[in-house]
Amino acid sequence: MTAFSYQAIDSAGKRTRGVIEAGNAAAARRVLRDRALLPVSVTASLSEPQAATGGMIAGLRNTVLRRGVSRRALSTVTRQLSTLIGGDVRIEEALRLVSGQSEAHALTEILLDVRGTVLEGASFASGLGRHPNVFPGYFRASVTAGEQSGRMPEVLAYLADFVETQHRAAQKLQLALLYPALLAGVSALMMTMMMIYVVPDIVRVFVTHGTNLPWLTRALIGLSGFVSRYGLIVLALVAGAIVLARRELAKPATRLAADRMLATRRPFSRFSLQANAARFAWTLATLVQSNVALLDALNAAAAVLPNTYLRRQAEGVARRVREGESVHRALAAADVFPTMLVAIVASGETGGKLGPALARAAAELDRDMESQVSVLVSLVEPAVLLLMGGLVLMMVMAILMPIIGLNDLATQ
Repeated sequence: MTAFSYQAIDSAGKRTRGVIEAGNAAAARRVLRDRALLPVSVTASLSEPQAATGGMIAGLRNTVLRRGVSRRALSTVTRQLSTLIGGDVRIEEALRLVSGQSEAHALTEILLDVRGTVLEGASFASGLGRHPNVFPGYFRASVTAGEQSGRMPEVLAYLADFVETQHRAAQKLQLALLYPALLAGVSALMMTMMMIYVVPDIVRVFVTHGTNLPWLTRALIGLSGFVSRYGLIVLALVAGAIVLARRELAKPATRLAADRMLATRRPFSRFSLQANAARFAWTLATLVQSNVALLDALNAAAAVLPNTYLRRQAEGVARRVREGESVHRALAAADVFPTMLVAIVASGETGGKLGPALARAAAELDRDMESQVSVLVSLVEPAVLLLMGGLVLMMVMAILMPIIGLNDLATQ
């Protein structure tokens, strides 16, 4: 079965759109007519492989659809799937029911596409893998571990909590940074407009009177001329540099080198290690407490790490445990996990309560990371105010100093 997006006209003449499942486009049109709908357009929803070969327009359409899936919608769908599968509903039926309740059109298409993959005999994780921009690596790795252990409802419930927590944290950070970002943007726009439209007029006045300009004013005039002549070129170069950097970071070797720098160099290393260690500990704790085999849980927890360098170190932990080493010794040998996490895991292993110990360690790491973020965000606003205020003050001084000089000259 394939998911088809359609636009149709109902008996009242109102245009409607949605997603249906059918074997082919002709069958989809028949289903619409059976529902008393007049088909206007029926197109197959592209999966990941098809988007790569389906042409530029179709690929762009699919990309836009994926970007329309919010974390909140993903969390809601994940929790619904957890409830249905926990109630002994088959995965393909749960996907059909949830897709019919989703308010996000893009997510409805994707869920039906995943359902079609499952009906063809593939695993649930394989179906999710067709849409990596919607279901991140940690999501698919956790689902794989849940399928292998038979603990899918528990794993999906954890994923719903995790995605929801991520959404709340990102929303909180965005709201905290909104005012400084608006302030910086408006200030930069105001200064740019002054340098393009105001400063040149003032320069003509000074040149007419033959005034000896202060160095600050001369610097402002030079900057104004540069912005007027080369501003668009500089913007184009910056945009091109960003595109090239993103393309370069897509290469595995470059991404590994960049992630290694983030994990080992100050001032980024502490925050990066804390964030990745918390995610590793939460995932491992959930899977261990869901009775997933320890090696499978370690591999899945390693796969959730966004930093590729730390992911390789975590995979080394799973390798050492497979060879017979204890978990806390393997974590210590990796030399990238906080000492507190290693100590709590050691006590949990000794007492036979590894899952609760990992959950406790993850909570401690989360609290520490939240305090770091709060301090950082609280410093951003005054820093932006001081920086923008200082730049505006220097610009005003550069304009006023020659004017004051002209007044003194006229008085003499």
